[in-house]
Amino acid sequence: MQNKETPSPAGVTAAGPEAAAPGARPWWLGIAVIILGCICLYATTTLPATAQYAAIGPGMFVTIAGGGLLLLGILLLIQIARGERFEAQDTENATGNLPMDKRAFFTALAATIVPALTMEALGLPITAMLSFTLVARAFGSNKTIIDLITGAILGSVCWFLFSRLGLQLGGFLPLAGF
Repeated sequence: MQNKETPSPAGVTAAGPEAAAPGARPWWLGIAVIILGCICLYATTTLPATAQYAAIGPGMFVTIAGGGLLLLGILLLIQIARGERFEAQDTENATGNLPMDKRAFFTALAATIVPALTMEALGLPITAMLSFTLVARAFGSNKTIIDLITGAILGSVCWFLFSRLGLQLGGFLPLAGF
């Protein structure tokens, strides 16, 4: 079945009656990305650009992220002004017209909140173990024990590597006194 294209008054072709009205362009999306970039750039005013142990500090990465978001927001606004249509697209094993999997989304969201709530009390290895397991579950893994072990190994390796660099991430297992 072929889509019949009909020209719109602005010269942009739209596919059938489901095409959005010319005034329904998602300007808010480009503006939101620009605002996020500005927030990142504003946040860099309080972060040091260099660190004691390296020439590159945390402020530099936030500046790069903020500048990138600002640039991408401007490019997005240009695409919207040109009439680019943003539609759901099919991917490898998902179709664009299906609703979002809310269980997977909220499981991944919980995985991002876990470190803020548990890092000090449980330490990096256990926090990484829990977050890794939640993200793996969100992606469809049913191997909870393997996911827990993998997360614990990754968290432990990261903790030891960061401690060798001289970065203090708290105790290894604060509950056990390590």
